[in-house]
Order: sequence, then structure tokens, then C-alpha cells
Amino acid sequence: MKRLIFSITLLCIACALPVQAKTDVYGKGVSLSEATPVSAILDNPDSYLGKMVRVEGMIIEVCAKRGCWMYVAGDRQGEKIQVKVTDGEIVFPMSASGRLGVVEGIVEELKLSREEMIKYLEHLAEEKGQPFDPATVKDERMIRLRGLGAEIEG
Repeated sequence: MKRLIFSITLLCIACALPVQAKTDVYGKGVSLSEATPVSAILDNPDSYLGKMVRVEGMIIEVCAKRGCWMYVAGDRQGEKIQVKVTDGEIVFPMSASGRLGVVEGIVEELKLSREEMIKYLEHLAEEKGQPFDPATVKDERMIRLRGLGAEIEG
């Protein structure tokens, strides 16, 4: 009887302990402790270019072909930043979409001519199987992170 009560007590204590969510690590992982809001990067990109940052947010989209990029939602409604990695070096799974992510990378500018930007955005739309209207392209400057590491909650 004492053994049964002891076992039940241990079980109750184990159930009361917080459960750690599984975190998947990609690339070099994340070493920076302080996050930079996506809005701060997008509002003033020139002050972040070439700098290592940590961003946190919901992963809203992942490259369906190679897992070579993903979009992380920003801290403001409708805002997002692309995280691009070297093809094959890091592969983000499609299952990461909808999960919380912490990403570390270097802020970079993808500056293309209007024609190059149209071609690039057309390629992204094709990968997603979505229609693309070149008339929607307003800017030839894209700010993104060159992803070096990530941690994605399971």
C-alpha cells in the first residue's frame, strides 16, 4: 500500500512539472540573446545592413522546393522578413510553417533592377503555385536575413 501511494505521489509530481517543448536546431543554432524586432530592421534597414541579428516570430511560409528560405512574421500586422540560407546547407522543413522560430543571421539588401526583381518575385510565385502580376512590384530593394542558424519549436 505504501508503495502504491508513493508511486501515485511521484506520478502527480511528474505531471505537475512543466513540459519542455522540443526545439529543432538548424545550422549553427542561435547564440545572440537579445532579439531585434523585425519592424526596427525594416524601418531603418541601413543601420542594420551587415550586422548579425536575432529575430523571433511565427514562421508563416517555407520554400516548398528546397527549404532554402522562410518568412518570419514581424511584430506588426502584415509584416514579415525573409530568411534565406545557402541551398543545401540548411534545409527548413515545410512543417516549420505555423511554428515559432528564433533565427540568427546577417541583415542584407537584395538590390535588383526592376526587371530582375520582377523575375525573382515571379520565380517565388511559381514555386508557391500562385499567380503573379508584375504591376504589383513597387520597390527593387528587398531587406532579408542571410540565415546562419535557427531554432524552431516543435
